[in-house]
Amino acid sequence: MTADPPRATPRWGYGTNGLTDLRLDDALALLADLGYDGVGLTLDHMHLDPLAPDLAARTRQVARTLDRHGLTATVETGARYVLDPRRKHGPSLLDPDPDARAARTRLLIRAVQVAADLNAHAVHCFSGITPDGTDEDTAWKRLADALGPVLDVAAGAGVPLAVEPEPGHLLGTLADFHRLRRILGSPDALGLTLDIGHCQCLEPDPPADCVRAAAPWLKHVQIEDMRRGVHEHLPFGDGEIDFPPVLAALAATGYQGLTVVELPRHSHAGPQLAAASLPFLREAARAAARGGSA
Repeated sequence: MTADPPRATPRWGYGTNGLTDLRLDDALALLADLGYDGVGLTLDHMHLDPLAPDLAARTRQVARTLDRHGLTATVETGARYVLDPRRKHGPSLLDPDPDARAARTRLLIRAVQVAADLNAHAVHCFSGITPDGTDEDTAWKRLADALGPVLDVAAGAGVPLAVEPEPGHLLGTLADFHRLRRILGSPDALGLTLDIGHCQCLEPDPPADCVRAAAPWLKHVQIEDMRRGVHEHLPFGDGEIDFPPVLAALAATGYQGLTVVELPRHSHAGPQLAAASLPFLREAARAAARGGSA
């Protein structure tokens, strides 16, 4: 008989894509002062620009800052305009232009290298939206081919690539994640980013059931409130999610990574929301341990 995994103690993080009005050093100091365990570090022009010179040296400086504050990291790659100042999240891994797809692949490889230097526990990414005029089979082939080199580098670096099902994208659901796994032959380096709000938004099962179903492949977790059928990241308490059952399910998986608050459209109130989110999550985790509900 296989023993159940030990219940994990939550490790909370906050995403820098929700703190874009702060310098990175200030954001990390804030999160440490508030009591967070880590950070979801989005590589972007204002926070560890992945395309600017001297990336390795700048990464070493960030690693020293994280160490000084006692923070761990996940590297996230959801910056809106980091590759193209005119196209949100463009080019994607599904772009019809092979050179454009290659630019996204290079960015992800660079993110894996940054993650290895930061001793981050995963690199997050997503598929992108299927371009107009592209059939489904072609889109899946482009995605698999574009991720192949990234997975090779991730395997060599010992850093899992955690793909996120994103509403409206080719890979939008947990079922789609498993389709990608089958196409790629289930490589060890391929893991899953589970966004709890996205589960509420469009998965057929409740978020707690999604956590249990995702457990074997779970490498990164993002969390926020959300409403059914509406892809809008909301502060805790503004949506419909009952968080204690979700956190109970997450603890039962034995997941050891960060659970990162994901509020990318709330940077104007980032410090205040970071301060409010952690007590909310801690209380929800206590309720989960008691077997309660919100």
